[in-house]
Amino acid sequence: MSAVVFQAAGLLLSYPDEELLGRLDLIESAVAETRAAGRFAATFAHLRSLPLMELQSWHVQEFDLSRRHALHLTYWTDGDTRRRGEVLAGIKQIYRDSGLFVDLDGELPDYLPMVLEFAAMGDPRRGVGILNDYRASLELLRIGLTEDGLPQAGVVAAICDALGGPSPRTRAEVRDLLTTPPTETVGLEPTFLPYPQLQGEAR
Repeated sequence: MSAVVFQAAGLLLSYPDEELLGRLDLIESAVAETRAAGRFAATFAHLRSLPLMELQSWHVQEFDLSRRHALHLTYWTDGDTRRRGEVLAGIKQIYRDSGLFVDLDGELPDYLPMVLEFAAMGDPRRGVGILNDYRASLELLRIGLTEDGLPQAGVVAAICDALGGPSPRTRAEVRDLLTTPPTETVGLEPTFLPYPQLQGEAR
């Protein structure tokens, strides 16, 4: 059932369009067969509550413009560092090693909906491996969404549940999952992660 959770989560976290809205009933029916159904309820309600253009504007504001809800997994661990380019290249190589053609469609390879689709329908072993490697990123995203009262918090919690093991309750606990904090930023103006790294106190 984890494949259903990953596929549904990937769809629901993507930029909303008419195709997605037209498939909500089908996605909800599939999720209803899993133990994660309750985790998805608020997001289904949200996607049915607004006109498409308002949903799209909301998504851009909360996920594209807000660093608190970044959907790119390596952002949380590597920020805007030179190392991030190497990490992204490594994820691309994982896609190549699967033998499958993964259409990035202009996105970075660590874009969460894309990784979820890869884990659900492409190469489950490699896809789940990426998700596990960036479990800390998922947990930080989940915490941020929960604190800000966004409906997608349940969707990300369902992903973490499907990966197994307990979820950290605080950012301080998530720090224990992080192994390599950003140390070098690219460009003149540094971009800081919205949450503490290994050094310093939790906010």
